[in-house]
Amino acid sequence: MAQSKNQADDRKFSCSICLDLLRDPVTIPCGHNYCMSCIETHWNGQDQRGIQNCPQCRKSFNPRPDLVKNTLLAELVEDRKRALLQHAAADQCHAEPGDVACDFCTGRKRKALKSCLVCMVSYCEQHLQPHYESPAFKKHKLVETSVKLQDAICSRHDEVMKMFCRSDQRSICYLCAMDEHKDHDTVSAAAERTEKQRELGQRRQKVQQRIQHREKNVKALQQELEAIYRCADTAVEHSEKTFAELIRLIQKTSSDVKQQVKLQQQTLVQQTKDLQKKLDQEIAELKRKDAELELLSRTEDHTQFLQSYTSLAILIASTDTPRLKASNLPYCEDAMAAVTAARDQIEAVFHDDWMRPSLTKDLDVSLLQAQPETRAEFLEYSSQITLDPNTAGRSLALSDRNRKITFGYDPHQFLNSNHPDKFGHSTQVLSKDGLTGLCYWEVEMSSYASVAVAYKSIPRSDVISCEFGCNKKSWALACGSSYTFKHDNNVISVSGPQSSRIGVYLDHSAGVLSFYSVSETMTLLHRVQTKFTEPLYAGLVLESHSGSTAEFCELE
Repeated sequence: MAQSKNQADDRKFSCSICLDLLRDPVTIPCGHNYCMSCIETHWNGQDQRGIQNCPQCRKSFNPRPDLVKNTLLAELVEDRKRALLQHAAADQCHAEPGDVACDFCTGRKRKALKSCLVCMVSYCEQHLQPHYESPAFKKHKLVETSVKLQDAICSRHDEVMKMFCRSDQRSICYLCAMDEHKDHDTVSAAAERTEKQRELGQRRQKVQQRIQHREKNVKALQQELEAIYRCADTAVEHSEKTFAELIRLIQKTSSDVKQQVKLQQQTLVQQTKDLQKKLDQEIAELKRKDAELELLSRTEDHTQFLQSYTSLAILIASTDTPRLKASNLPYCEDAMAAVTAARDQIEAVFHDDWMRPSLTKDLDVSLLQAQPETRAEFLEYSSQITLDPNTAGRSLALSDRNRKITFGYDPHQFLNSNHPDKFGHSTQVLSKDGLTGLCYWEVEMSSYASVAVAYKSIPRSDVISCEFGCNKKSWALACGSSYTFKHDNNVISVSGPQSSRIGVYLDHSAGVLSFYSVSETMTLLHRVQTKFTEPLYAGLVLESHSGSTAEFCELE
């Protein structure tokens, strides 16, 4: 009904030409109302025919009426516009799905602007005014609206939960603090919020430091990427230039070889033809002599025969038969052999294995993950390590929430001495949880000890093969008067400053394991680059000295 009434009112204040609310309304002599610009435009089109009439009733006017703004109607139109704007604003203030609705509105609820932690309700702009104006609400705390406001009410006592139990890590009301939580460590919610706010600030600082470190890594990777493009472009440009020169050289050499072969061919052909001509001449001469000898043989006069024979015999005795030199012919095979040898050499160069490893091997870790440099950067990846008692040897005693080991008798170790994960004959132990991704931890030692990582599938029964560093499934740095690194029974001497604290950095996906001497600075002792196929577990080994200890440090 209200919508129909609004539409009817809109029609009363609308121009029948533009169908919008009247702008600068004027009333013409017949009583109908129009926008001043609309009726003038209409009449301007009719002036060509000399006729001015009303678009609604068609009444004609002569002369053309003077138009004057109807101020009363203009004020009514403005009032209507304001009413429409207020109605639209009210519609926008109504709560939509997903909004927090005012708890005091009836009918269609408005959107709440604030929630009161004392009243435990939410208010729209209209119902919120008493909290701003009345002194009775001065101590009420207004906060941003929340759909979870009722979650702050104790379901048991129906009271606001203004306390926090640190023992159970949950919010409670003051009645809970006096009842089932009376022996617990309880503080006010505001005090706990202050403490958590401080921790939140520290966490944000760490996150921001990590963001800066990652942005630094991204920048380094971008520079590396640009260097890769530059290097590749230079290599391609150089190879294209070199291959072009090589092609020109091959073409020139091919032309030279062809020319030399043709020249040698022409020389030998000419020599052969000259020899052939000489032999043909000699054959003709011999045939002529043979005819003379045949004629002489038929001569019956003895004296004439003897005189002619002497001269013919001398000619026959001086005749020499030339032969072709066979040593001139292999020049073709020599040329082909030389060209074939050159081809084989070029083919050997460009079919070498120099390019295959660079195409198939993994990218260097420095490209994938920039290594931390300062201790603060390493601490961004700090991991809290807890030892697994089921893996500890019988001569090891665990303490300090299973973070510390001491060489000595521990009767609790014998209660589960047959556990399949136990290193029964070794003074070593593994962490409870596996490590993947980016991790960093530190170990403090009182005497000779080893810091290690290993797969969970490391052997357990055999005394030798289960020791850290004596198999392919573990890596160990022995620390004492000097350092040695051991993996798969291969021992490497390591030099570096002595320190009772060793830092271990693991980038599992990149296959990087680094050991550091920790003091005022971080000194790299040894780095492993490999491919890890299983999660790694942190390990400790103690030398057989009574009272010697090693523990995972609490890192902040």
